[in-house]
Amino acid sequence: MEEIETPLKQPVRSRNVSWADPQASAELGKQLSGLAYLQALHNGEIPPPPIAELMNMRLAEVEEGRVVFTLEPAEFHYNPIGSVHGGVAATLLDSCMGCAIQSVLPLGTGYTTIELKVNYLRALSSQTGLVYAEGKIIHRGGRIATAEGRITDASGKLYAHGTTTCILLR
Repeated sequence: MEEIETPLKQPVRSRNVSWADPQASAELGKQLSGLAYLQALHNGEIPPPPIAELMNMRLAEVEEGRVVFTLEPAEFHYNPIGSVHGGVAATLLDSCMGCAIQSVLPLGTGYTTIELKVNYLRALSSQTGLVYAEGKIIHRGGRIATAEGRITDASGKLYAHGTTTCILLR
């Protein structure tokens, strides 16, 4: 067995995360159209879901068929190889694309992701600065909806893009 030299002990960093009851927010969502629910989230009338608090992502823009989330990549997003974990980009894309679909759904219609495709183009790091995850609806049918998404920085540089397919639940 090979011995591996370990680095000196480093000071431990910490972060506190708080969130509201997600079931209460979900129940409110059942009383609104998809767009009205997202607008209420955006306006702070409904608290953000725990995943948004955990990852420190914010709902920045909402309109019918289009949603933008923002996130500033930070050290707490890092993986063992020293860059932001790919799951952060996947979560941003899943969120913006899913919410773009949600924004066109009437009262009483839900959705869930059944397929997610992500293309990673360049690594995110704590030096990247604020990124924007924009999701746009491509198609809404009776049972299936699709959307596309892009993650860019403030200068418009593309970091990742993807597509999703969601099933509509009535």
